[in-house]
Amino acid sequence: MFYQVLKYIILGPLLRLLFRPRIEGLEHVPAEGAAIVAGNHLSFSDHFLMPAILPRRITFLAKSEYFTGRGLKGRLTAAFFRGAGQIPVDRSGGKASQGALRSGLSVLRKGRLLGIYPEGTRSHDGRLYKGRTGVAAMAITAQVPVVPCAMVGTFEIQPTGRKLPRIQRVTIRFGEPLDFTRYAGMGEERTAVRAVTDEIMYTILKLSGQEYVDRYATEVKAEHSKRPHRGAH
Repeated sequence: MFYQVLKYIILGPLLRLLFRPRIEGLEHVPAEGAAIVAGNHLSFSDHFLMPAILPRRITFLAKSEYFTGRGLKGRLTAAFFRGAGQIPVDRSGGKASQGALRSGLSVLRKGRLLGIYPEGTRSHDGRLYKGRTGVAAMAITAQVPVVPCAMVGTFEIQPTGRKLPRIQRVTIRFGEPLDFTRYAGMGEERTAVRAVTDEIMYTILKLSGQEYVDRYATEVKAEHSKRPHRGAH
């Protein structure tokens, strides 16, 4: 009920009014049945804008930090993501990655729409980074189509570190569904999941027009954080 109120009465109409999103290729999102929507991730605003314009409900795998914040802001954020039906994901790797995979597959087995950001984190500089292979493992295992999605302009309205978004128009662009049934039974083969992930990321790249970096965003972010700031001695 919270999701429906948020989408159709409160947040959805407000976002459409403020950002007037251009929506392209919405017909590529299946009207029913299980599918994965895989998109680039440029801004915190992405969490709200894409679900607001989709006719169907979409469940996202969201980082667990959104559910464990402290203070009033942390509790409100956690309440929002839980109320919107989002699933917390531990991004520490190893067994945690398997837990995320199981959570995503459970959504798909119910015939629902699953949203995922293959980069695993927001881009800190507006570029598109190498995709994690979880999206491919789920697509191959569940034998569902992957709809590529490009958010265009959301980095400009709310880059990492900006608390409130700028009010300007954005574009949300969906591509034709990608079929990976030819990889049936290969969901645990490293070369297969890497090939599928790279195909997904290349399609997102064509839709978004971003510059591509063949490295994981988390690695680049870690390196960036270790560099001395200007003026440091």
